Amino acid sequence: MAAGSAAPTSGEYIVHHLTHLNSTGHAQKSVIDWSVINIDTMFYSILLGLATIFVLWLAARKSTSGVPGRFQAAVEILVEMVSEQAKGIIHSAESRKFVAPLALTVFVWIFFMNAMDLLPVDVLPKIGEMFGIHYQRVVATADLNAALGMSLGVLLVCIYYNIKIKGIGGWVHELFTAPFGSHPLLYPVNFIMQMIEFVAKTVSHGMRLFGNMYAGELVFMLIALLGGTATVFGFVGHVIAGSIWAIFHILIITLQAFIFMMLTLVYVGQAHEAH
Repeated sequence: MAAGSAAPTSGEYIVHHLTHLNSTGHAQKSVIDWSVINIDTMFYSILLGLATIFVLWLAARKSTSGVPGRFQAAVEILVEMVSEQAKGIIHSAESRKFVAPLALTVFVWIFFMNAMDLLPVDVLPKIGEMFGIHYQRVVATADLNAALGMSLGVLLVCIYYNIKIKGIGGWVHELFTAPFGSHPLLYPVNFIMQMIEFVAKTVSHGMRLFGNMYAGELVFMLIALLGGTATVFGFVGHVIAGSIWAIFHILIITLQAFIFMMLTLVYVGQAHEAH
C-alpha cells in the first residue's frame, strides 16, 4: 500500500494482499482474460523452478557411492519414493525414464512454491514497497492461473503418451469407441464423455491445489490481522496462532505437492492403458 496512506481496515488489508502485480494495472475481470499477466506469479514460479533445478542438480553433482551426507540422504529418500510410486503406476520402463524425473521435479517445484506461504505475510510486500512495488503475491500456487497452467501441462503430457503408445489412429479410435463400445450411434456419446473426462481431470487437478493454498494464504492474513491489534492478548494470540498454523501448514504444503505429483503419475499411467 502506498506510503503515507492511512492504516487500512481489515477488509482493505486482505484485498490489498490478494491483489496481484500484473501487466495491466487492473484486476482480472473474468476467469479467462488473456490481456492480464500476473507478473508476481510468473516471477516466483520461474524463480522457484530454477531453484528446483539447481537443488536437484546439486544433489546429483554431490552424490557419492560412499556414506551419504544428510542432504544426499534426504534427496535419495525422495527419489526412491517417487521411483517406487512411478513403478507401481506406470509399467513401461521406457516411459518411467521421463515420467519419474518429471514427477520428482513437479513435487519439489510445487513444494517450494507452497512453502512461500510460510514466510511472514508482510515481509516481501514491505520490501517490494521500498522499490515502488505496492502489490505482490508470493505464493504462485494460490493463483488459479498457475495451478491450472500446471494441470494443463500434465494434460499435454497425457495426450503425448496417448498418441505415442496407441498411435494417432488408435487414440482417435479410442476417443469414439470408449467407454460404451464401438457402435456408430455411440460415437458422439463416447466422444463427449472423453472430452468431459479430460476437462474434469484437468480442472480438478489444478483447482485442488489452488483451493488449498488460497485458503492457507487467507488464514495467514487473518492471523496477521490478529497481531495488528493494540492489545497484549492480540499479540500473544498472533504468535501462538501463527506458530500452530505454520506447523500444521507444513503438512498441507507437503501433502498438496504429493497429491499433485501422484495425480500426474495416475493420469499419465491411464494414458498407457487401452480400452
